[in-house]
Amino acid sequence: RIIKAVVKTFKYFFGLRFEVKGLENFQVEGPAIIVSNHQSMLDMMGLMEILPDDCVQVAKKELMYAGSVGLIIYLGGVIFINRKSTTSAKMVMAEVAKTMTAENVKVWVYPEGTRNCTGDLLPFKKGAFHLAVQAQVPVIPVVYSSYTTFYNPKKNLFTSGKIKVEVLPPIDTKGLTSDDVTDLKDRCFHTMRETLFRLSGRPS
Repeated sequence: RIIKAVVKTFKYFFGLRFEVKGLENFQVEGPAIIVSNHQSMLDMMGLMEILPDDCVQVAKKELMYAGSVGLIIYLGGVIFINRKSTTSAKMVMAEVAKTMTAENVKVWVYPEGTRNCTGDLLPFKKGAFHLAVQAQVPVIPVVYSSYTTFYNPKKNLFTSGKIKVEVLPPIDTKGLTSDDVTDLKDRCFHTMRETLFRLSGRPS
């Protein structure tokens, strides 16, 4: 909560404004998997605007060594995944499934697997959806509008701007099995992509 309060003040220095809708969709009983698009390190500010108190993040292990950012997310209780080791990642995710149900927490995952500031989505990886089905918990999609109108690292563009954030209704996974993971992933991808285009004011 301390980190959340501090990071939220950064938006004033960067000239960013957030318009948030759908926070009521976080009000589900029990644990859940939250999935969102991942554009840049600016996501940290957007995350703190809406992060539920009972929520932890999953991130790639390399971020642990990313200077002050790595320290902040380490202190924030982030669960680090070694993406280069499939066995290690699966073991960690199995433990996450047990912990999230035992301690009644939500887990935040970026299913694209890496930052992507193109204004579109990269194909989703299956990890978050396997986790949701394994734990039989809902998936809650979160979409941030594109930053491309005010932020483009390739063109050294950074100005003030407004970011629209929408928390979408939970997708139930009760009764689903591993055979349904691909359909769940695809359904979530298409819903989030349509929302991304709508929030960003571009045709789908």
